[in-house]
Amino acid sequence: MLGALRTFLTHGNVVKDSLLQHLRVSSPVLRPIVFSRFESVSSAPIEEHGFESTTIADILKEKGKSADGSWLWCTTDDSVYDAVKSMTHHNVGALVVVKHGEQNSIAGIITERDYLRKIIVQGRSSKSTKVGDIMTEENKLITVTHDTKVLKAMQLMTDKRIRHIPVIDDKGMIGMVSIGDVVRAVVNEYREELDRLNAYIHGGY
Repeated sequence: MLGALRTFLTHGNVVKDSLLQHLRVSSPVLRPIVFSRFESVSSAPIEEHGFESTTIADILKEKGKSADGSWLWCTTDDSVYDAVKSMTHHNVGALVVVKHGEQNSIAGIITERDYLRKIIVQGRSSKSTKVGDIMTEENKLITVTHDTKVLKAMQLMTDKRIRHIPVIDDKGMIGMVSIGDVVRAVVNEYREELDRLNAYIHGGY
């Protein structure tokens, strides 16, 4: 899946360029107008609905505060078994880890990959091993903020080979997004932009 995402990122602009090339050939008069939709940084409509403008905040808003995966957590003292059981129950691939008795203090993150690599492969007991022993610690966490662009987040996740990324602000963690969340947002944005181009071509603008 990560390989496919890299291909998508590498060739995503090909779709846009191909469309623009087609427009340029079929109707040279339209070219300056169409290109301005992608290149202008001063137009208010572009800032609101422009290409590649979706942010992590948009994903969190779409998921909602009660969405599975947004606020699920465990503590450093919980057993790995209980953490994995919680992931399975909620159908998520990662949990935020907090310090025992300090729910607002993020200590790290535990993922299905941690379980496979550090418990299953090493032959350790998930019931006797604490989450704090195998989690990715806070100082090694890769995070984004609410205003991070979705394409940037996708690039970061594919480059670092991670599937879940915490979202933080000045006060701490405000949510978590998965690679699936990011992919859906990018695909929707590309689809919406193509729809706008299609509407423009057919006189919708």
